[in-house]
Amino acid sequence: MTITESFVELTTTRGHMRVHLFAPTGDKKYPAVIFYSEIFQVTGPIRRIAAALSGNGYLVAVPEVYHEFEPAGTVLAYDQAGSDRGNELKYAKELASYDEDARVTAEYLKNHPQSTGRVGSYGVCLGGHLAIRAGFQPHVDAVAAFYATDVHTGSLGSGKSDDTLARFSETKAAFFFVWGRQDPHVPLEGRKKIADRLNEAQVDFEWHEFNGAHAFLRDEGPRYNPSLARISMDLLLRFFSERLG
Repeated sequence: MTITESFVELTTTRGHMRVHLFAPTGDKKYPAVIFYSEIFQVTGPIRRIAAALSGNGYLVAVPEVYHEFEPAGTVLAYDQAGSDRGNELKYAKELASYDEDARVTAEYLKNHPQSTGRVGSYGVCLGGHLAIRAGFQPHVDAVAAFYATDVHTGSLGSGKSDDTLARFSETKAAFFFVWGRQDPHVPLEGRKKIADRLNEAQVDFEWHEFNGAHAFLRDEGPRYNPSLARISMDLLLRFFSERLG
């Protein structure tokens, strides 16, 4: 399957948000997925993950999550300066802005001419947490979160105070979680706290843990684990096929 890549500027109350689109060529309709990046925005590894998912029959939208702070097209480097800036903006952005971005993107995808109307969310690191919060939107049917940060600490957004764990009780979406046991950002105690809350809220979810580091999907740098990346992609495609069609 061949794909095309483009972008669209969506309107939010905090300005325009650039969203990168990866779509199978042709006029056929496909399920749609919001894919959320790490703190570095739409880097090469993120584009390749998005393209791989699209090539399996999905309309994929990748928002620039820091659109109200950085010019459109900004990509932060995988270095200390990029990490510092990404983490600074992660806690500068208001939680309401993250949620508005999710609503606007989900509505856009639901009504896109190439969309079946079924919408999922998927994300890594910061994006894993954003994918979870997108699952609180009424148009999102399935959520895949890879090593999602700040969930167990409730510290996403301005003021480092979010209600993600509390809101699991209101979601109707199905959830898919992948974690690395060697990830210092989400230790065992944090993973247990999240799993306990999911069970308490009676969320429809599945849970996978591997002996891997944080960011093991990123095909750049020392933490990349190609074997786990392949296994995870197979599991993800099966999940989305079951939940989105």
